[in-house]
Formats: sequence, C-alpha cells, structure tokens
Amino acid sequence: MNNPPETVLTESHRVFCDGATDIRAGAALGHPRVWLEIDEKGFAECGYCDRRFVLKGGPADQQAA
Repeated sequence: MNNPPETVLTESHRVFCDGATDIRAGAALGHPRVWLEIDEKGFAECGYCDRRFVLKGGPADQQAA
C-alpha cells in the first residue's frame, strides 16, 4: 500500500522542492531543485516526488474550509 503524498501548506505562490527539505543530509539525498508556481487551483505538485504545495486560504486548502 502506498502512502499519500506529503502536503505542505505555504503562504507563497512560488515554492521550490528538492525532495530533501526534511532530510538531515540535505539535497544530496533528494532530487534536483525545481521551482513551482501555484495557480488558480490553489496547489502545485512536484513532478519528482509528488509533494503537494497548497496555498494557505486558497481553494485547495482543506483546513480553511
């Protein structure tokens, strides 16, 4: 069984993902840094690790509902 992708709440429309934000050894264990733009849907997903970045208070923010 697969775990659901990690969701990160953010206040910025432009975010980056390197797959290693929470890894102590850093980006050497992640993937190349990619910059993502959150659009009118209120979220963006990393093409490498499927991490989802959700804009706080945006349409995809389940906590704001």
